[in-house]
Amino acid sequence: MRTDARQGAEWLAAAATDPRQCKRQWRGEAGTAVLACGRFWDVLSVPEELGLLALDVLLRTPLQEPGPTLADFAAHRVGFFLPPDPAGRWVGSGLRYAGQGAWIAAPAPQRATGSLRWLVPPDGSGILYAPAAVELALLQATGTLNALLNSSSRPTAARGRSSPRAARRLGSPAPADGRDDPPVSTSGAQPAGCDTATRSHRSMPVPEFTFACRPIAGGAVRAAHR
Repeated sequence: MRTDARQGAEWLAAAATDPRQCKRQWRGEAGTAVLACGRFWDVLSVPEELGLLALDVLLRTPLQEPGPTLADFAAHRVGFFLPPDPAGRWVGSGLRYAGQGAWIAAPAPQRATGSLRWLVPPDGSGILYAPAAVELALLQATGTLNALLNSSSRPTAARGRSSPRAARRLGSPAPADGRDDPPVSTSGAQPAGCDTATRSHRSMPVPEFTFACRPIAGGAVRAAHR
């Protein structure tokens, strides 16, 4: 185990009711332990695609040290570790905020298998994400997802109409009544060949993702959760 992984394990286990039992659970078959939020950190959980795009923004931000980031690929969620804030509230479609009184399941920092996995493991330094930085990254990620939605919806109808015409050019007979192809609705099932990311984007309530912000000390903003 690397030094930073060992220090990260000590830092993470300190949030457990029994740190020694926590380490034993990490070595067990499940490889996860239940940790308390609100003491050393809170966790903002967001839909997976939104979280992965936001993480990319955060990792590319100059002078921004990334905090621990946990992915649950079974639940399709990404969790960002934030400083404890009993009054912290976030608003947004699919957002979940785990603060004081909440618990999360987490693997050991060095674990690289399973549905629960660290995208940015804790290194023991105690660095956490600044809420304002995460908020900005989520807003940028939302814009990216909306752009993907808009760009993927335009060629869908074109692809749907082109296939019958192409078939007729290859020798298939035209319709008996001579009418052109019927209009293709983009609200139904998507045509074959559409990638799973596009389908998944369509299933996410991304356009509803909004923040209700309030000013905090220093002029920064933090989101509020209903």
